[in-house]
Amino acid sequence: MNPLLSVFDLLLTPFYIIGAYIYAYWVTKKNIREKPEYAYFTKGLMVRIFGAIAIGVVYFFYYDGGDTTNYYQTSSAYAKLFLKDQDDFWIGWLGDGSKHYFTFNESTGYPVYTPKDHHSFFVVRLLIPIVTLGFHSYFSTAVLVACFTYGGMWKLYQTFLMEFPNLKKEFAIACLFIPSCVFWGSGLMKDSFTLSAVGWFTYAFYHFFIKKQRKLSYGLYLFMSGFIILAIKPYIFFALLPGSILWLSNNMVKKINHGFIRLIASPVILGIGVLTGYIALDKMGDNLGQYKLDTVLDKAVVTQKDMKAEYYGGKTYDIGDFDASIIGIISKAPIAIFSGIFRPGIWDVKNPVMLISSLENSYLLFLTVFLLFKLKFLGFFTLIRKNPMLLFCMLFSLFFAFSVGLTVANFGSLVRLRIPELPFFVAGIFMLRHLYEQQSGVKMKF
Repeated sequence: MNPLLSVFDLLLTPFYIIGAYIYAYWVTKKNIREKPEYAYFTKGLMVRIFGAIAIGVVYFFYYDGGDTTNYYQTSSAYAKLFLKDQDDFWIGWLGDGSKHYFTFNESTGYPVYTPKDHHSFFVVRLLIPIVTLGFHSYFSTAVLVACFTYGGMWKLYQTFLMEFPNLKKEFAIACLFIPSCVFWGSGLMKDSFTLSAVGWFTYAFYHFFIKKQRKLSYGLYLFMSGFIILAIKPYIFFALLPGSILWLSNNMVKKINHGFIRLIASPVILGIGVLTGYIALDKMGDNLGQYKLDTVLDKAVVTQKDMKAEYYGGKTYDIGDFDASIIGIISKAPIAIFSGIFRPGIWDVKNPVMLISSLENSYLLFLTVFLLFKLKFLGFFTLIRKNPMLLFCMLFSLFFAFSVGLTVANFGSLVRLRIPELPFFVAGIFMLRHLYEQQSGVKMKF
């Protein structure tokens, strides 16, 4: 047995799963009469728990360790340090613990990540109390992570339903049951926390800015979710913030009733939104890391050239040569977006994990092409422009796909990094289908 696993993984984990099921069942019964969407609450949580356990099984017994086991090992070591030396624990957990590495020993275990790796160690800070609640059992901790991060995806689901209440099943698929998101975004990984934070951010932004419900709770959700995203994966803000600002701008335009005034005001409001997004990203420079505006173009060029090297064993993709100029980057937008959403494809498969992802991508590609054909291409963009939430979903997912497809050329990284865009893109596809059916009176079956 792997030294990180213990008998507690077999004895405790079933009780945590049963406890989660009982809680979900209680929440469902409490809400389902007034909110029918809660029919999916228990199913969604159980699927995410399955995903959290599945990624652990794959990393322990297929990859023989990796990110998820490293997060567990590090957070468990710090949690055990609390029993050994509380002063050093508090310094390590909440302060600069880089000088206290010598306090760890065989009884505590040794951390893999240190405070010098700011983004990874922030995940460790979040995991330390969860590992303690899981009694230092990896799989019990994984169940708890799935439960704690489920809230963000559920709130995202409910947010979409505020605008399209008839798409309960479709949005459940988009937010709760996409295989890639379930697998990579449920367990002891960065992606679980950032994906949940994106859901909370969207939920709070919608209520605070779009619905103008100025509650303190929404402001706190916005602040905390934004803080978590910036602390773990700041590049997500590279797409999320501009998309949110344009969502708000487009919503303001839609509320202008007079046609002539709307025609005059639209370019002004949207222009201010674009400028605000640019200034915000520029001011956030240091927090965005390699995705800050003045280095992202150079980073994209260097990454693509490096990934063509033979030592990556064919697990990379090539979007072609380009230079670090606006024109050079824009010329690669179509292939970068395609790669960021639909790859790896069947033709890219090199291992079983890639096969699963490629099947999902192939089906998503089929749906997109089918919808483009039905809408005669230009109709696709006409419908997007008419609904602010749909516009946000597509702007965020397409811009995110463009950013990731341009700057990441390794399939192993791509399948994980792209998961924040998938719920929005898939939900956007269902929104488009719904609007087309309303406009044409013709039902589309897919």
